[in-house]
Amino acid sequence: MLESNVALPSKPRVVKEEDFFGTYEIDGLFPGYGHTLGNSLRRIVLSSLPGAAITLVKIDGVKHEFDTIDGVKEDVITILLNLKRLRLALHSDEPQTISLSASGLGLITAKELEVPSQVEVLNPDQPIAEITAKSGKIEMEITVEKGMGYVAREIHQKDKVEIGTIALDAVFTPIRRANYEVENMRIGDRTDYNRLRMTIETDGTISPREALEKSVEIMVHQLKAIIGFQDEEPVKEKVEEVDNAEEIDPDTLKTRIETMDLTQRTLSALEEANIRTIGGLVRKKKDDILALEGIGPKGVDEIVEKLSELNISLEE
Repeated sequence: MLESNVALPSKPRVVKEEDFFGTYEIDGLFPGYGHTLGNSLRRIVLSSLPGAAITLVKIDGVKHEFDTIDGVKEDVITILLNLKRLRLALHSDEPQTISLSASGLGLITAKELEVPSQVEVLNPDQPIAEITAKSGKIEMEITVEKGMGYVAREIHQKDKVEIGTIALDAVFTPIRRANYEVENMRIGDRTDYNRLRMTIETDGTISPREALEKSVEIMVHQLKAIIGFQDEEPVKEKVEEVDNAEEIDPDTLKTRIETMDLTQRTLSALEEANIRTIGGLVRKKKDDILALEGIGPKGVDEIVEKLSELNISLEE
């Protein structure tokens, strides 16, 4: 049994809490642990909480982002910037399409968007564009996806979007700001114990308290995964399990899945499931992969196609 003299801290307590903003304190941290936990939690809060963002926009009559629309005050770049200011909640793991069809003089806001039931717009008063001519009109389709962190537009363009569809940089994180402070406090005769103060501001799609709790869960989950050691399975055993894989080069099985040119969504889901090499991937059956969070039938088909290019097939 593990013995340790490292004291355990108290549960977090609320210092100040509003809809989008919260400050929380954790008392009684062993000396030095304030920065250890504070820095780790801050990084997780900023990088690892899922959110929704617009990834693709298709506007009728527009070929690229530097174009303009007759009868519309804003150029396309400004319209795209306005769309990126939308705060969206996506209650589905699959991409969803929002549409807009507007004509006639006046300001167009997010209220006029036609959204599916799985999508929620939290700032419906956000301006999108203004039609300044009676003949002016604007029609568009907007793709909303779930993800984590920041994904550059080049990643979406790899999915071979059709001509006229504009890919956007996507900031999925629902966190606007996260900071921490550490100060000393007295525990018994010692005055060098730590008090950790976390301040979190969200975009409203998640509460600050939920953001902190989920970040703690992610951290605990990651640490549990690395307890103990595990011997790698012999490569030969895996080769026997894979159809047509008798001649697979062991180096291929050790190759990281990033080299397979998978879509970012599929890649992130595999990494979340701790599948990081081709060898780890081919240990799974199709049903095992389909059961992973974030991967649907299209994702399985994509993986099968990429593996077939290497003359490797998955078990049914």
